[in-house]
Amino acid sequence: MTSTVTRRPGYPLGLAPAQGRNARLRTLIERDVLTMAPGCFDCLSARLVAKAGFPAAYITGSGVSMSALGAPDIGVISFAEIAERARRIADVVDIPVICDVDTGYGGPLNVVRTVRELERAGVSAMQIEDQAWPKKCGHELGRKLVDINEMQGRIKAAVDARDDDDVIIIARTDARTGHGLAEALDRAMAYREAGADIIFVESPESEEEMRQINQRLSCPTLANMVEGGRTPFLDADTLAHLGYRLAIYPNSLTRLFGFQGARMLESLAQHGSTAPMHEQMLDHQGLWSLFDYPEWTTLESHFTDRG
Repeated sequence: MTSTVTRRPGYPLGLAPAQGRNARLRTLIERDVLTMAPGCFDCLSARLVAKAGFPAAYITGSGVSMSALGAPDIGVISFAEIAERARRIADVVDIPVICDVDTGYGGPLNVVRTVRELERAGVSAMQIEDQAWPKKCGHELGRKLVDINEMQGRIKAAVDARDDDDVIIIARTDARTGHGLAEALDRAMAYREAGADIIFVESPESEEEMRQINQRLSCPTLANMVEGGRTPFLDADTLAHLGYRLAIYPNSLTRLFGFQGARMLESLAQHGSTAPMHEQMLDHQGLWSLFDYPEWTTLESHFTDRG
């Protein structure tokens, strides 16, 4: 599906707001196919997702926490820090952006503010969870949940706050690990009744559990593919066959960057040069072209040339 971008002639994407992304994401989710949304945490990783042709990108809270603060996913990142990253990422891609907003960063009024500001920033979907603050990674132990009524209040506040009805609210439950699949499914249905567009049952522990989730829920569902996590890592065809409509890969790029970056630095220390790694790197022009360097310089010359 082609992008709809309103911009003055010659303006690069970073200076031109994309339009129509919310409706495009909703159309994708309503189809009976799987939409894959790789994770990103900054402008570089987001642009790579878009350039690779994926229809959506997922802003990972854990990736932002690690890259911005040097902290694991244990609830130390703030709304302001997430909002700033989301705004920058939405500026440099024209595909829909899905954002992890943890618990909404407070009570119902905080949720309202979160949704309103991120919608204005260009985010097309927001994922909110039923953990108590400070939250933890969905594939780690020690997660504590709020009661169902409180989470329903978060969802209702999020749904009410959006200006565009095409903005998608994703409700995540972390009940499976500590309370079992039955409670997770009960919570999921309650969150759907509260108005969530997509249900995200975090960390099911077998393919059979993933099948049960989609048999029980008559609404779009999200699969979280975490390398080395608690959930089986399945290919896209299998996820689609199980009934999922959306799959996120939150830290696949984060893990790759960390691994490959360490390899390059080890090679540099050993050889005194990055030459052995050149074929695994973008060159100077390749990196600058990833961010539309010719368009930026052409626009600049339009206002500076006097010939």
